[in-house]
Parts: sequence; C-alpha cells; structure tokens
Amino acid sequence: MARVQKKIRQEQLKEKLLTTPFLTDEELAAYLGVSVQTIRLDRLELGIPELRERTKQMAEEAQNKLKTIASADVVGELIDLELGKTGISLMTVTADMVFEKTKVARGHYIFAQANSLALAIIDAPMAVTGVANIKYKVAVREGDKLVAKAENVKKRGNKYFIWVKTRNDTQEVFRAKFIMVSLEPESHK
Repeated sequence: MARVQKKIRQEQLKEKLLTTPFLTDEELAAYLGVSVQTIRLDRLELGIPELRERTKQMAEEAQNKLKTIASADVVGELIDLELGKTGISLMTVTADMVFEKTKVARGHYIFAQANSLALAIIDAPMAVTGVANIKYKVAVREGDKLVAKAENVKKRGNKYFIWVKTRNDTQEVFRAKFIMVSLEPESHK
C-alpha cells in the first residue's frame, strides 16, 4: 500500500513542478503533506534537481533561444522561453529598486521586466514596443519575488499582441498588453 501511495505522490510531485517549477522543497512538502526529507528523496529518485539547479537549467535553455534581444537586455532572469508563444522571467526587488521613503518598488523596474520579456518571446531578428497598456495592481516591496509570464495571444502581419502578467507569491501585482512590432534589419551598405 505504501508503494502505491509513493508512486501517486511522486506523480503529484512531477505534475506540480510542471505547472509551478519554482517551488521550494518546503513548499512541496506542505503541498503534499510530507516531510522535506521525503521530497528530497523523491526528487533524487526521480532525477529532479533542487530549485536552484532547476532554475539555472531553465535559464540557460531559455537564453539560448533568444532572438530579438540579448540575454543581458532582459530585466530579471529569463527562465522559460518558447519563441513566438510564451516566456517566464523572475526578478527579486532589491533595495536599489525601491523609493527610499516608502520602500515601494519603482514602477519602471516592473514595467522593464514585462517589456523585455515581451520582446524576448518574439520570433523575429528585431522588434520594438509599439503600444503598452499597463496596470499596476498592488504595491510591490523590497524582497518581493516577481514572476512575469508572457503570452503571444495574436500575430497580425508584423505585429505581436502580447499579454504579460506579473505575480508575487500571493497575487497578481501588474499586467500589461503590448503590441510589439517586428522590424526588418537595416542592410549595411
């Protein structure tokens, strides 16, 4: 009986990490109602690396796919990328990103994470932001870990309609609808 439960738990572990790959062992243990040690043993048996290594592997794979911008131009850490379709980036709000008096994050950092992610998912050699419709929903503070997810919802000619939603641990804090325009590279004469 314990074997069946273990197999079921391990399947649940794999499914959870497919949908939410940035969970810590502690969060996975709480979700599955087992000890952290059990999660570590299950990961080891299944060949699933710990969070830091999973994040690093995903980031390397995503950066190798970039076409429109250089990885150094992405604000935050690009974690997942399916060119022309979706992307995910992570950013931790640091002391230099907040207003001194209120300790609330400056909006341009949150926008820059979303905007650079929108550019990153475009499957074109060159693109710019044509239109940005943005909404800041909740104040973001120093130490918050932001996960931005971008999705290309439509392409019409050289225009990409991209939605980006940014969350902290508990809620959506920012969202944007971008129209990104791909450009023809200038020929060098």
